Amino acid sequence: QVQLVESGGGLVQAGGSLRLSCAASGSISSINAMGWYRQAPGKRRELVAYITSDGSTNYADSVKGRFTISRDNAKNTVYLQMNRLKPEDTAVYYCNAGDYYEPIYYAMDYWGKGTLVTVSS
Repeated sequence: QVQLVESGGGLVQAGGSLRLSCAASGSISSINAMGWYRQAPGKRRELVAYITSDGSTNYADSVKGRFTISRDNAKNTVYLQMNRLKPEDTAVYYCNAGDYYEPIYYAMDYWGKGTLVTVSS
């Protein structure tokens, strides 16, 4: 089992920044990739970014150039630095533990409870 706990959400004005954190615990040796998803009201959950065990990253087109995913293996923590935030980035952001088989990220059924990001215009 893998436990994931997100933090760092909040209210920010458009153009501002936030950094989300995801602390992982449990059987993390079985995980070879981590991802951030988001779900806005009335919309499907979408993959925002992921990072593999060798540090490769990938981003949704909507956040490319604004968001950066990183990991601190010593702390078993994954981060999502979000810059130049837009109102359309408003959503609940979820951390996920997954598998990566090039070129696809597969979400495993390990999710955090989510953290709300609200961007005001």
